Amino acid sequence: MIKITTLLTLLTLSIFSASFDVTGTVVSDNQKMIGARYMGYVKHIYFDIGDKVKREDTLFEMESAEFDIMKNQADLALEQAEIMVDMYRTRLDSIRREKALMRIRKKDGSVDWDNLDITADNVQAGLAATRTLVENAAEKVKQIATIADYLEIKAPNDGIIVQKQIRVGDLIVPGMLAMVLVDLDHLEIEAQISEIDLLKVNKGDSVKIEIPSMKFKTIGHIKSIVPSANPMTHTFAIRVSFDKGRTKIFPGMYTKIKVEYKLNKN
Repeated sequence: MIKITTLLTLLTLSIFSASFDVTGTVVSDNQKMIGARYMGYVKHIYFDIGDKVKREDTLFEMESAEFDIMKNQADLALEQAEIMVDMYRTRLDSIRREKALMRIRKKDGSVDWDNLDITADNVQAGLAATRTLVENAAEKVKQIATIADYLEIKAPNDGIIVQKQIRVGDLIVPGMLAMVLVDLDHLEIEAQISEIDLLKVNKGDSVKIEIPSMKFKTIGHIKSIVPSANPMTHTFAIRVSFDKGRTKIFPGMYTKIKVEYKLNKN
């Protein structure tokens, strides 16, 4: 009697549940497009396609004519401001010496002290102004030194180089793609389901995953369903999250997904 009841239960479950299969591709949830902030020529390239990199590794270096012009202008402005400071300081010292000599030689009241004091005040004001110029120019030089760091393009995170669009000597402009870096620790599966199957899946549902090339099987969960159909194929994209553990899985790998759902009893 117990065997009959169990058999009926399994038969009932099979009647009111079903599944469909879709194929997908492993993708990285953390893919970075690497470019440059300034125009310049590629000076050195330290990594190639397939190389693994660590965060803050220098991917490539640039030499920028634009940066060189900015650096030369900043250095020149600082140099000119310092020359002006020296000029005002020398003039002020000269006035002070002149006043000292006049005090020693003074025999009558014919010396125009007021005029000397006014000149000294004007020179003192000019000296203060040029010292401000020196401070501003020095700050500009520091900013240029910071910009120099942008000529060394560093990896924003750990990953693997999957695309390289540059060679030594190439001219790079802002916005131009140089490299593509993918994070191998945050992988997902992207698949397409037909419009007719859209009502059979929900965000958070468990699905069976298989990657035949790695003989890898696990359970994943539907992370998202993109609410926009492909007008040519009438399919919707879904993203499935999973844990790869220590298995060597890479973006681009072929996957099989089994989606189980319950049939409507009505």
